[in-house]
Amino acid sequence: MKTTPLDIQQQKFKVRFRGFDIQEVDRFLEQIAEAFELLQRENEIALEEIRRIKLESQGYREREETFKRAMLNSQKVMDQMKTNAQKSAELIIAGAEVNAEKILNKAHNRLAQLHEDIAELKRQRMQIEIQIRSVIETHTKLLDIGKEGMQAMDDEDSKLKLLKQKT
Repeated sequence: MKTTPLDIQQQKFKVRFRGFDIQEVDRFLEQIAEAFELLQRENEIALEEIRRIKLESQGYREREETFKRAMLNSQKVMDQMKTNAQKSAELIIAGAEVNAEKILNKAHNRLAQLHEDIAELKRQRMQIEIQIRSVIETHTKLLDIGKEGMQAMDDEDSKLKLLKQKT
């Protein structure tokens, strides 16, 4: 049974011979009723405060859950960004390696072409040297033949001069 301050104030006791002082009992009941009423108000205020704190706590828990979900989502996004960045870096590296390989192949091809060109130029130089030697030898032979012919002509002229002088 719930007792209210009014119940305490209206409580009546049977009077008996040589019983308690009625006024003193009434005063005491009134004091008790006031104290009880004060306690009841404080209790109601405390209960209201408890309800408010529970609601506030529930709000904090909901915000905490929201923050947790946001943090998890952020972590997932960051992990995904990290994975994407790593894949992107791998693609860039692979592309750079392919380009480097192409450049290296072009350089090797160019080097091979230059070696072929150098070999061709050496061959051409040797051919030209052979042709020049051949021309020089031919001219030398022609000069020698011409010299021999001149000497033979000189010898004939000398013979003719001698013959002329003898005549």
